[in-house]
Amino acid sequence: MKAIHNLISKVKPNFEEGGKLSRFWVVFDSLETFAFTPGHTTSKGAHIRDSIDMKRTMMMVILAMVPALLFGTWNAGHQYYLSIGEITTLDGLGTMFWEKIGIGAQKVLPIVAVSYGVGLGIEFIFAGIRKHSINEGFLVSGMLIPLIMPVDVPLWMLAVAVAFAVIIGKEVFGGTGMNIINVALTARAFMFFAYPKQMSGEIWIHQGETAAIDGYSGATALGELANTVGKAAGSTEVTGIMSNFSLDGVYSMSNAFFGLIPGSIGETSALAILLGGAILLFTGIGSWRIMLSFLIGGLAMGAIFNLAGANAFMEVNPVHQIIIGGFMFGMVFMATDPVTAAQTNTGKLIYGFFGGFFSIMIRVFNPAYPEGVMMAILFMNVMAPMIDHYVIASNIKRREKRMKLQTA
Repeated sequence: MKAIHNLISKVKPNFEEGGKLSRFWVVFDSLETFAFTPGHTTSKGAHIRDSIDMKRTMMMVILAMVPALLFGTWNAGHQYYLSIGEITTLDGLGTMFWEKIGIGAQKVLPIVAVSYGVGLGIEFIFAGIRKHSINEGFLVSGMLIPLIMPVDVPLWMLAVAVAFAVIIGKEVFGGTGMNIINVALTARAFMFFAYPKQMSGEIWIHQGETAAIDGYSGATALGELANTVGKAAGSTEVTGIMSNFSLDGVYSMSNAFFGLIPGSIGETSALAILLGGAILLFTGIGSWRIMLSFLIGGLAMGAIFNLAGANAFMEVNPVHQIIIGGFMFGMVFMATDPVTAAQTNTGKLIYGFFGGFFSIMIRVFNPAYPEGVMMAILFMNVMAPMIDHYVIASNIKRREKRMKLQTA
C-alpha cells in the first residue's frame, strides 16, 4: 500500500490547479480518496457526525448489503430451475448451486453495472461543474437501486430511473447530505409511476436458451395476496391462494424467512437482510431505534388488521406479513438512511413506528399496488423535519418549565 500511496503522491501535482491534467482532478480525487482516507477534515455542512470519512462509512453499508445481493443472485437461478422442473422444493439448497449462481448473475450483474454506470457518470458531471469532490453517497444508492428492482426490469428503463433519482432526487438539492428523500426509493417511485406494468407485483423467471421464450412472469407473495381483495371469503379461488401461505405452501413463513420465493432481487430473504442489519448495528451506522420502532409499527398494524379480519389479506399473521415483500429491506436499509430520517432520538422512534405502520396499511388498502414500504418511507422522509421540529420544541418547553420551577 505504501508503494501505491507514493505513486499517487508523485502524480498528484499533475491533477492539481495549474497541472496539465487539472481538468481531470475530480476523477483523480475520487480514486485517491477511495483508496486512502482523505488528508483533510470536514469544515462545513449539514451532517458532521463522526471522525470517520464518508467513503469508509459507505463501504460498510455496501458490505452489509452483500448477503442480500448474493442470495438474490442465487435465488434468481433457483426460481428458474424450479420453474422448469429441474429441481423441486424438497431438493437441498446446495443442489445445482453454481448453475443457479450463473443464471442469476446473467440478470443481476447488468442491472448493477447500469445503475453504477449511469449514476456515477452523472455524479462526475455535477462534480466537475461545481468543482468539488465526487459525492460518495451514490456508492450506496447504486447498490440499493438494483436490489429493490424486479430482475426483469429493462435496462434502459433502469437507466432513466437512475438518472431521474440522482438529478431530481439529490443533485437539485445540493448533492449528498442535502437530499430530503431517499434516492433509491425515488428511482423505484419513478419506475412505479412511469412504468407501472414492470412494477405490477409479478416477477420475471428466466426460462433459458432452450425454452421457446426467454422467461415468464410469476406472482410474488404480495401479488397473490392482492388477488384476494374484493373476492368472497371462503371462495374456491381465495382458498386456493391462501393455501400457498400455509406451513407447507410456496409462500410459507419459513420459505419467506429464508427467501425461497419470487421477488425483487434483494428483498426476498429476511435472513440475509437481518445479517446486513446486524453489521449496520454493530458498526453503529444503522439506528436501532428506527429499526425496532419500524418493526413494532408493522406488527401493530398487522395485528389491527387481524382483529378486523375483513378479507384474507388482513388475516395474514403479522409476523408473516412483515417477512414478505420489501418490509424488512426497507426497515434495515431505507428507513435508516441518516440523511432523510429523523435526527433526534425521540424523533427516530416516532419516524420508525409510523413508517412500519403505514407500510402495512398501504399494502393492504391498495390492492392495485401490493407493496406500501416505498410510499410509507418516502412520506416519512418528508415528515422527518417536522417530527424533529416538534420534538425539539417540546424539549425546549420542558426545560423552560423546569427553569421556572427552579427560580420560583
